[in-house]
Amino acid sequence: MKNIKIIFLIIIAILITGCSNEQKKNNKVTEYSLDSVHEVNGRQGIATDGKYYWVSGSTTLTKYDKDWNIVKENTNPFKGYELEVNHIGDIDVYNNELYLGVEYFMDGVGKNIQVAVYDGDTLELKRTFEFSDETGQLECSGITVDPDGGYVYMVSWIDDESSDNIYMYDLDREKYLGKILMDFPPKWIQGIAYYDKNLYVTADDGDADEDEPDNMYKIELAENMNTGKVTKEYTFDDVKKQGEIEGLSFDKKNNKFLLLYNRGARIVLGMPKGFYDGYTEEIHEVYIYNIENKRN
Repeated sequence: MKNIKIIFLIIIAILITGCSNEQKKNNKVTEYSLDSVHEVNGRQGIATDGKYYWVSGSTTLTKYDKDWNIVKENTNPFKGYELEVNHIGDIDVYNNELYLGVEYFMDGVGKNIQVAVYDGDTLELKRTFEFSDETGQLECSGITVDPDGGYVYMVSWIDDESSDNIYMYDLDREKYLGKILMDFPPKWIQGIAYYDKNLYVTADDGDADEDEPDNMYKIELAENMNTGKVTKEYTFDDVKKQGEIEGLSFDKKNNKFLLLYNRGARIVLGMPKGFYDGYTEEIHEVYIYNIENKRN
């Protein structure tokens, strides 16, 4: 009996140690420290492959080199569409192709949502994914590519139940797969990025009139890909002036995090409507942060 007790206690100890090691393995914290700020042409999204930067405006695409010199611009990016579109959200880059969430957007309402793929050099439209109304998606504020799993994810900005989900597509087959329900969905999602097996979203959930900062959230996906656990990742209280948060990107080659942030304009229903005191135009800036992964 004594031997059985000893064996039982050893098994329990092994199980506890295993759980503890697993918790340590997963208990990783990313620290962010502001490195530099760069003014850009475009108020919506940012993407990088570690060598070049791409910035989206609502109706423009701009490519920059590593020193933030303009390499290429496309001021008429909607050429070649069958459906009427007028708005680009946050963007991503994969294999020198830009992935855009494109739609027709006016006063907080979106339609004709599409996943569009552009050439990373010419900034011209190459193809679009087949879109199905069964998705239930009513707006597209951002898009990202998960090359590890072979997925494309889209998010919505509007404040209704459709924005509680992340919309998932097959990267290779370019087909809609389904939606992922976030357990505590952030409000007013502006961008999405994939990094180190997790998704990250920016949310315009601070009140610029009250000088309240916006936030970024991490989303850990369940194994069945049906749900996502949301935790706050970073509060942007270090920007020059509170305004409207937009797209984000992780530079995996150089261990950097990039954020697009707008200041100066008053935003009503997702659109600039006048300016704050001291501003005659809206200023778009990319904030670059150093990132360091640590374990608790």
